[in-house]
Amino acid sequence: MTTAWEAAVEAQIRSAQERGEFDNLPGAGKPIPGRDTPYDEGWWIRSFMEREQIPSDLLLPTPLQLRRRIEQLPAELRDLPTEDAVRSYVATLNTEVVAWLRTPTGPRVVVRPVNVEEAVRGWRADRERAAPVVTTPEPPRAASARPRRRWRWWRR
Repeated sequence: MTTAWEAAVEAQIRSAQERGEFDNLPGAGKPIPGRDTPYDEGWWIRSFMEREQIPSDLLLPTPLQLRRRIEQLPAELRDLPTEDAVRSYVATLNTEVVAWLRTPTGPRVVVRPVNVEEAVRGWRADRERAAPVVTTPEPPRAASARPRRRWRWWRR
């Protein structure tokens, strides 16, 4: 037995079908994505993360996020332009590590602050390896060679 509101909803759906409002909808005639895959309780969070392009690192606990950032530190520092920027970046990371060490949460993972001087040395070494090859300039012209004379239209 249907209630009054169910009958009203069915009537609205039926009238919309008759008007053709459900014709030519995007995805019409296509299979529902993920219909053949086994049920997964976290399907909605995975689809949200894919749709919004959210990195999966954000789901990690704080100590694992810090470990990953420390492991990826050389690649992050490589793009920084100055030594001061490198020192500032490492100092910010060390501040976060020390804050976590004061009140650890999550799994017990060994996380230590980064040695700033070692990070700067590694940054310098990467810059030296990636330095462009300097070519020697052309030798100057012989003194006997006359400079080309420029004619201007008003001096003809």
